[in-house]
Amino acid sequence: MSIYVGNLSHDATQEDLTTVFAEYGTVKRVNLPTDRETGQPRGFGFVEMATEAEETAAIEALDGAEWMGRDLKVNKAKPREDRPAGGRGGGNRGGGGYGGGRPSRGRY
Repeated sequence: MSIYVGNLSHDATQEDLTTVFAEYGTVKRVNLPTDRETGQPRGFGFVEMATEAEETAAIEALDGAEWMGRDLKVNKAKPREDRPAGGRGGGNRGGGGYGGGRPSRGRY
């Protein structure tokens, strides 16, 4: 299991998170997702620790703590849900081109 860390400063690095969480046990992995288009940090990350007891200690100590000018949101990460194909929202939304769309309600 891993820990979700939200409301992170965009200046936070993997090394910064490793240092903070190492106070509560062995940090196995840190992941800071970045925006695909800009490459900028997304403001959240995931920390994996060696044992569940270490994760619990870190969550209890750091949830709501101020770090780098922000109040952290720290809890157990939820499993990632499968997303439908086609990106955000998925499904056929129609639109564009001629015909097939919803008729206009305005005057012709």
